[in-house]
This record gives sequence, structure tokens and C-alpha cells, in this order.
Amino acid sequence: MKNISRKKVFLSLGSNMGNREENLSKAISMLENKDNKVLAMSKVYVTGAWGLTDQPDFLNQAVLMETCLNPRQLLDFLLGIEKNMGRERKQKYGPRNIDLDIIFFDNLVVHEQGLHIPHPLMHKRNFVLVPVMEIDPEFVHPELGKTMAELVGESNDPLPVVPYREKHP
Repeated sequence: MKNISRKKVFLSLGSNMGNREENLSKAISMLENKDNKVLAMSKVYVTGAWGLTDQPDFLNQAVLMETCLNPRQLLDFLLGIEKNMGRERKQKYGPRNIDLDIIFFDNLVVHEQGLHIPHPLMHKRNFVLVPVMEIDPEFVHPELGKTMAELVGESNDPLPVVPYREKHP
């Protein structure tokens, strides 16, 4: 039996349509299979919409996962989950029932058509930084050379990121 190399991957999940909590939960359950294992999950956070602000607040969460897929296979897998859950890509930064993004793939740096790892805007978005930092504050961004805690401390993103249950008991 050959030994399959497993990589640690951080994902960012978001939802601002339908039952947002259920959407996140369903997506996480769909991540687990023979190729992938969820190792850790952040709390769920509520954040105002980023980019296109005239829409409902998002629930966001980060997941640390182990995978034997390569980055392109993982992207295709995540797009399949989004499609299976009924996501329609109508408007950039528009409302969506589920959004799954690869933030980090081990310490890999990938710049290909349709695939950029680390996520190119993650360090400018508190709704990504805060949940990833919760899971691993010492994880170092492979291009910026800074920990998640440092990036959160330096962030200029004005949107607050509030634990969901603190805002919605």
C-alpha cells in the first residue's frame, strides 16, 4: 500500500443567504471523505458584507483540514460542493448561500489561472484572518512571512468580526 502525502489546508467558509448556520454546517460535513479530514474549526463569526455592502451580513468560519488532493483537485472538489448546495455565481462579491475558499495549502505558493494560494486578499479581510488566527495564531503566511496574529494586529479592515453567538444568543 503506497503512502499518500497528506497536506494541511485552511479553508474559509461564508454564507449570507438562507439558513446561514445550516449552510456552513452542511458544507463542513461535505468536506469529509476518503481524501479529506477536518482537523479543527473556528467559531462562527458574523461580519458585514465586504466589497458589495448592500446585502445581508455573512456568517464566516475557518476550517483546518488534511487532504491528499492536490490544489487543483481540492479547488474542483470545493466548487462541486458549492454547486451541489445550489450556489449561483451572478455577481462578484454578491450574496451567496455558500462560499468556500482555499486560504493556505501547507506552505505552498500557487499562481495559476483561476487558482491563487495563499488567497490573494486574505490578509486584508478580518473575516478570514480572525477565524484562521483562532485555529493557529502562529501559522506563518508563506509569502508575507508574518503570523496570523501579526496580520490581524496590522489589519486595516474596518469591518468588525463578532462571534455569532455573542451577537445572536
